[in-house]
Amino acid sequence: MHMLNALIKRYAVFAVAALCFSCLTSLCVAAGQSVVPDVLDLPAQQNSRAQQGLLLAAAHAGQRLVVVGERGSVLLSDDAGRSWRQARSVPVSVLLTDVDFPTATQGWAVGHSGVVLHSSDAGETWQRQLDGRQVAQVILDDARQRAAAGEEGADAAVRSAGFLVSDGPDKPFLSVRFSDEQHGYVVGAYGIALVTADGGQSWQSLVGRIPNPRGKHLYQVQIDNRQLLIAGEQGALFRSADGGGHFSEISTPYIGTFFGVLNLDGDTLLAYGLRGNAWRSPDRGASWQRVAPQQSVTLSAARRLRDDSLLLADESGRLLRSTDDARSFVVLNTQAGAGLCGLIEATDGALVIFGARGLSRIEPATLVSGVQ
Repeated sequence: MHMLNALIKRYAVFAVAALCFSCLTSLCVAAGQSVVPDVLDLPAQQNSRAQQGLLLAAAHAGQRLVVVGERGSVLLSDDAGRSWRQARSVPVSVLLTDVDFPTATQGWAVGHSGVVLHSSDAGETWQRQLDGRQVAQVILDDARQRAAAGEEGADAAVRSAGFLVSDGPDKPFLSVRFSDEQHGYVVGAYGIALVTADGGQSWQSLVGRIPNPRGKHLYQVQIDNRQLLIAGEQGALFRSADGGGHFSEISTPYIGTFFGVLNLDGDTLLAYGLRGNAWRSPDRGASWQRVAPQQSVTLSAARRLRDDSLLLADESGRLLRSTDDARSFVVLNTQAGAGLCGLIEATDGALVIFGARGLSRIEPATLVSGVQ
């Protein structure tokens, strides 16, 4: 089950996930239980082995590191990743897929069942702001407003949103980013995307603003000042230059999934994803060159470090480092282990990596040596 949940995050094999969910539902119904309300209403449990479980995302809350993952796990470290403890209170037991702290205390996490969680104490405790039932209604209300205004294609959007409502809270959010403690964005499966301007007290749909009529899965949203970048399946990249008011599609030469995109210097973009595909554009997406093609292994994470170097990680555990804005990469001698999902730099320059095998810390000296 751990690896199937990871596949939902990294490979978009939603048909497989739906089959497993259907089997689990049948078993629970036979036992007189209800699956979705259980995980939405069951608080995360304290687990001595949480550090070895499936972990998918990390963020800085000031000096603190916050990592999230399976069964609502939220892990905290105040010593640069040397030791970890669980958050005191998390109200759900769903798989958490991403986390972001725009300030040292205010943070948001998202996950399966359309969950959005908020913390105002650097990750110690969390409150649920949103779940998939509310998300579907937000999208339906927006589609109805667009249909009433006579917007082209809005009637189809109303029908699609109606299916979201009838499906229940089964669509995962996969990425969250806040520019400050008021303005934030969440994106996920089937093109679902929302925005808030009041710290998550209310949300509005972005579905009608993103040119994504086929509902491609959206895996990551990034913020650079007022510019938003969204990466998704089938080579999808979208950009907004006005904080989400309008979006345009960026044409790419790759038709496979992008799991992430970075804005390196204002004009230079790096998009990465399946089968070792990493593509660099020096001109905001007008042209592209493929980089780092040494192996056809899915690239699962990228991170700009404090020394301005760039790290790419793939699911085999390879770490690739660039010091020339992604024009070329060197493979580091360090092997992080299979199933790697993400990485984050600690305050002392060490690297904390995480994934299907839990957490580990790589000392700073290891990150400067490598082989071609």
